[in-house]
Amino acid sequence: MDPVVADVDVDLERLHAVTAAAQRAMTSVIEGKDDVVRTALTVLLAGGHLLIEDVPGVGKTMLAKALARTVDSTVRRIQFTPDLLPSDITGVSVFNQDTHAFEFRPGAVFANVVVGDEINRASPKTQSALLEAMEERQVTVDGRTYPLPEPFIVMATQNPFEMEGTYPLPEAQRDRFMARISMGYPDPAAELRMLASHGSGSPLAELRPVTDAATIAGLVRTVERLHTAPAVHQYVVDLVTATRTSRYLRLGASPRAGLQLLRAARAHAALAGRDHVLPDDVQHLLAPVLAHRVILTAEAELGGASAADVLSAIVTAVRVPAAPR
Repeated sequence: MDPVVADVDVDLERLHAVTAAAQRAMTSVIEGKDDVVRTALTVLLAGGHLLIEDVPGVGKTMLAKALARTVDSTVRRIQFTPDLLPSDITGVSVFNQDTHAFEFRPGAVFANVVVGDEINRASPKTQSALLEAMEERQVTVDGRTYPLPEPFIVMATQNPFEMEGTYPLPEAQRDRFMARISMGYPDPAAELRMLASHGSGSPLAELRPVTDAATIAGLVRTVERLHTAPAVHQYVVDLVTATRTSRYLRLGASPRAGLQLLRAARAHAALAGRDHVLPDDVQHLLAPVLAHRVILTAEAELGGASAADVLSAIVTAVRVPAAPR
């Protein structure tokens, strides 16, 4: 057997053990949302960033905090408000009277897990302070560049932009998030369990780390080594290209979207215990990865279509390649 393949097999066993423990821990806090928890873990393993959008009170921040607490790493929470400044996020150079030199004081973004609460309540200028950090894993202040720790994930929550006191996320900012998910309301049975478990205290207080930052960084590298057949690459390109030619979309998916779709598909395959990516992995993640990046035409909006509806039609129309061997 190829030693590289053998190493991937061993690492996948470790990945399965770590993620199973993390999923158990998170679902003890987030009742009845197994799919949402799994998508959050997929984004973590793919080395991406997660945007959680929904109405207030459905557990957006709880999900972000639950993921942060399962990993023994540095965690910073940023409460986005209209008066938040870009320097509060990235950091600032301060003159030291004793040394007669400027010293850099890192901002809140210098952590393994950054929880951005209500990101769309800050101004677009402040939101844009995250662009370099999210894409290049570094921050540049006063001409000097400072690397961010590994792994690095931004988990941001936002309320629907039509709610009072919110700003729409700039297109460039939305494109930095690998996936967007919605929590949705719990079903009655899950809500009953939530009342029983959350009524006397927060279950977050009892949540303990099941892994550490170094392990997660190693698992991200494992996911990057998963085999992806040329046919799957072509399938991703065909899907992304179809969004750019759809009569229902005035803005299609960017090349970055295609890259992140492939990375997320690798992580999804790894969570399923496979060392190769199938078209099913790509299809499963198409809406979470692309829906927040595309913009509907006025015709589609008037017709009541959603981005997920258009993407579903694209999946039906684009030919699926044969399963790779």
